[in-house]
Order: sequence, then C-alpha cells, then structure tokens
Amino acid sequence: MLYIFLLALLFLSISSLSHGSVQDFCVADYTAPVGPAGYSCKKPAGVTVDDFVYTGLGVPGDTSNLIKAAVTPAFDTQFPGVNGLGISIARLDLAVDGVIPLHIHPGASEVLVVVEGTICAGFISAAANVVYLKTLNKGDVMVFPQGLLHFQVNGGESTSIAFVSFSSANPGLQIVDFALFANDFPSELVEKTTFLDDAQVKKLKGVLGGTG
Repeated sequence: MLYIFLLALLFLSISSLSHGSVQDFCVADYTAPVGPAGYSCKKPAGVTVDDFVYTGLGVPGDTSNLIKAAVTPAFDTQFPGVNGLGISIARLDLAVDGVIPLHIHPGASEVLVVVEGTICAGFISAAANVVYLKTLNKGDVMVFPQGLLHFQVNGGESTSIAFVSFSSANPGLQIVDFALFANDFPSELVEKTTFLDDAQVKKLKGVLGGTG
C-alpha cells in the first residue's frame, strides 16, 4: 500500500512540474497578432527593464463623465510585463457621487484597496443573490470573487481613490447598464428581459446612447 502511495505521489509531483513555467516571463509582443491565449512573447533579446515598469497610475483619471469615475488600467494591453503572469492592477478615481455601476470581470477575481476617501462597495452572490455590502475607509481592503456582479460608489464628500488588483493580466469587463442600453439591443426585448416599461427603456437608452 505504501509503495502504491509513493508512486502516486511521484506521479502527481511530475505532473505538476510538467505544467510549470518553462521560461522566466512572457513580455507582450505588441508587434505580433493577438490570439485567443493573448499576446505572444517578445524575444528575450528585445526585453528591457521598462517592460516591467508602469508609471501611469500616479496620474488622476478624468472623472468629468456620466458616472463621475475613471479607471486607469495597467493590464497586458498597457503593461507588457504582466502578460502571462496572471496578475494586473488599475487605479480607480471616484469624484463626489461617482459610481462604478454593476459589472463583472469574467476572467478574474479582484482585490480593492482604498487609499483616499470613502467607498461603498459590494457584490452579489450567484447562488442565492445575497448582497455583501460594506463602507470602506482609507486602508480597507475588499475582495470580489471572479464573475460576480459588483460595484463601487463614492460614499463621502471628497474624491475617493483606490487601487484594484486582478488575478489575470486581462480580467475583462462587462457593465450591466451599458450592455443593456448602450447598443442596438431591441427595446422590446430589453423590456421583456428586464421587466422595465417602454418609457424607462427609452430614457435609459437616451442617457447611455443606445439605439433600437
């Protein structure tokens, strides 16, 4: 029995090693076509230290928009060094009354760290539609599981700033309001699938620039 156990352990060890990384990194090659698996790797001879450094998160985002919020991403599209590493980061700026509407990240879980101001944040479980809601202050951290609807709202009287990290180099994003009303999704189908009336749908499409 012990012999069989040791063989099984050896097999699992070899199996896990076979899925390990065979190179130190895979810096994104923006000159090559992007495939289903993401960016190809830049040749090591062309990699520099600047590929592993991103300086764009020190600048406040422009919050003069409909949602009074800005997200400055450092995903694989902007930050070649995170390609293939399963991590990324972004800066979140929320003006007073600013909001990041209900949205999902299909490809990643998210960790939010408040560095300035107050943010009311929460997510909704898929299994039982339970709402997990909390007002976060400077230094507080909240996690949002992959694929679940979540949101952030400025809960104070001054600008709020947070940094959010993701378990993917490209977490993806779908905002519910824009998915429903900022396109040519026929109004009659929106009404049937959301239980909103015609006037409400037309108003929302007008605000968000949708047609149909």
